[in-house]
Amino acid sequence: MKICITQTEPIKGDINRNIEKHLQFIERAIKSKADAIIFPELYLTGYEPELAKNLATDINDQRLDVFQKISDDNQILIGVGLPTKIGNGTCISMLIFQPNSPIKIYSKKYLHPGEEKFFVPGENLLPFNYKNNKLGFAICYENSIPEHSKKIYDQGANVYIASILNSINSVDNDIRRISAIAEKYQMTSFMSNFVGTSGGSRCAGKTSIWNNQGKLLEQLDPVNEGIAIIDLNTQETTKIQL
Repeated sequence: MKICITQTEPIKGDINRNIEKHLQFIERAIKSKADAIIFPELYLTGYEPELAKNLATDINDQRLDVFQKISDDNQILIGVGLPTKIGNGTCISMLIFQPNSPIKIYSKKYLHPGEEKFFVPGENLLPFNYKNNKLGFAICYENSIPEHSKKIYDQGANVYIASILNSINSVDNDIRRISAIAEKYQMTSFMSNFVGTSGGSRCAGKTSIWNNQGKLLEQLDPVNEGIAIIDLNTQETTKIQL
């Protein structure tokens, strides 16, 4: 199985144009024979808390149908970040499109201090099986919550994927934490981050892949958009600057 993670610069608040950017990345992943591609936190809108309530949507949004079609046609899992509506507010979520399967929703349960002004805690999706691997997810701040990563491990995941927005001042803390998670729980681990500016922050890039001993196998630079891919069977990695 090949997993692809992305490093991207969003267009503030513009879902349609960000969908077009998604499609460019997905096309490169398909050409590289990836089985899954994951995008950073809230990438469909950019990380824009003040705009999230008005931009929030749900799985019935027809603009998102293109992801299901591509997933079906190319046998690729696609994870996209966006704000979603629930009864009592707005969640930070990832929609996960799988070939010929219902959409899965992972919503951020552990909010970063300050996010509660704009978002409500959501429901984490438990790790699930995909192509002979068990995938567990985290959104940004959740990688700093020990019980979150332990639960993923306890549920039998061998892959840990963190979709984040991180600034140049704090990205190295996440790199250390996710490396430690990979080593402690013997999970191949990923961090997908932004570049450019989003939510008023200068984003740090350094999108990374670690093996299940916590060794860094691949890392993108701090400024350019791109993708990083690992073949879980051979442990070979590749990266492409876009």
